Amino acid sequence: MKKNEQIALSVTDCTLSGSGVGHVDGMAVLVPATAVGDEITAQIVKVKKTYAYAIVREIRKPSPDRIASDCPAFPKCGGCLFRHMTYDAELRLKENQVRENLRRIGHYTGAVEPIVPSPKADGYRNKAQYPLAMQNGKLSVGFFAPRSHRVIDCRGCRLQPPVFETILRTVTDWIESCGVSVYDETTRRGLLRHIYIRRGERTGEMLVCIVAASERVPHTDALCGALVRAVPQIRSVVLNVNPDDTNVILGRTCIPLLGDGYIEDELCGLRFRLSALSFYQVNALQAENLYEKAAEFAEPDGRTVLDLYCGAGTIGLSMAKRAKSVIGVEIVPEAIRDAKENARRNGIENARFLCADAAQAAEQLLAEGVRPDVIVVDPPRKGCASELLQAVFRFAPERLVYISCDSATLARDADILRQGGYDLRRAVPFDMFPRTGHVETVCLMSRVEGK
Repeated sequence: MKKNEQIALSVTDCTLSGSGVGHVDGMAVLVPATAVGDEITAQIVKVKKTYAYAIVREIRKPSPDRIASDCPAFPKCGGCLFRHMTYDAELRLKENQVRENLRRIGHYTGAVEPIVPSPKADGYRNKAQYPLAMQNGKLSVGFFAPRSHRVIDCRGCRLQPPVFETILRTVTDWIESCGVSVYDETTRRGLLRHIYIRRGERTGEMLVCIVAASERVPHTDALCGALVRAVPQIRSVVLNVNPDDTNVILGRTCIPLLGDGYIEDELCGLRFRLSALSFYQVNALQAENLYEKAAEFAEPDGRTVLDLYCGAGTIGLSMAKRAKSVIGVEIVPEAIRDAKENARRNGIENARFLCADAAQAAEQLLAEGVRPDVIVVDPPRKGCASELLQAVFRFAPERLVYISCDSATLARDADILRQGGYDLRRAVPFDMFPRTGHVETVCLMSRVEGK
């Protein structure tokens, strides 16, 4: 097989990175934007030792799962990966990925329960972060192309509510009319880096955050006025300052330009205060389904629940009225402040929150004699830190509820927990991020007696 060679290929599998997979003489060939069942002519673009990459030159026979994309930015934009296939086909793919990772990496021999579809496959995101760039003399706003920092202009993303496009238009009009500079990653000159929008699914309240390399941004009064006139639901406008040469979007400093820097939303019958730095599930309607399943697995009635990686406290607080007590642990101070305020606003008096990492919290709680009956963990994509897993073993709870956005790291941690005396009892995938390569999973693990 050689570069630029054209081959006939049958697509027999698909990855969560959005590439279909076929085989030629035992070698796997990965082809973006293809679906299982496609018969294609593919052109080889790169050859490795055991696999190759290709692009589609012709679809000779389309898969029954193939549909026409409804987004002009697909597949150039790095957001959606599955706009070329039916939603049912995407769900099957994600459910199978969770099953295979748990079996292969986690050595789990039980059944994975059917994936829970999202209530909405479009317009479901309550948060978006849009990079800004000057490209060929024009302002581009949208999302990075895959594996690059080249901005694909996409202001009407189908994953976001339509009002986000109105906000983008208002901000870009302000940039161009007031001559505000845009940050250049190469020269490290210029001001504006990202536009970040957050919306309350139930309340409709909106927060607009302008991420800049300096706090000295001109004409912000004009921006705030234009935004409120365009979208009256905007409650807060915030300037986030990030002067660092980094891929991290948000800096640590937030300066309210309009309002108090917060919005509120309702989730699981509770009201939550959210800042620009607060973690909050981007698909609120599906989050309610996920939290309901987490509570079912936790069985918190009359028990002490320890919520690790608690963020703004949403998961633990959703169980608090049934639990004896809830303790939340999070290393981000702003999130802990939000969690405490969220408990106060909802009249929850049996919850407390610690700003610490898992190891520090374990030492403090063990010294106090706290022995949680249930631990809930919702770690980032890299999974649980080894110190956190050791803390779980020291606490020795009856039940562990693991919420994961990466089934591979979930499977890795589940195998470590299995060796430490915890069996994986149930696993349910949730499609929290339709049309993307991400899938959430909720697992119940329980302590094996005698271990």
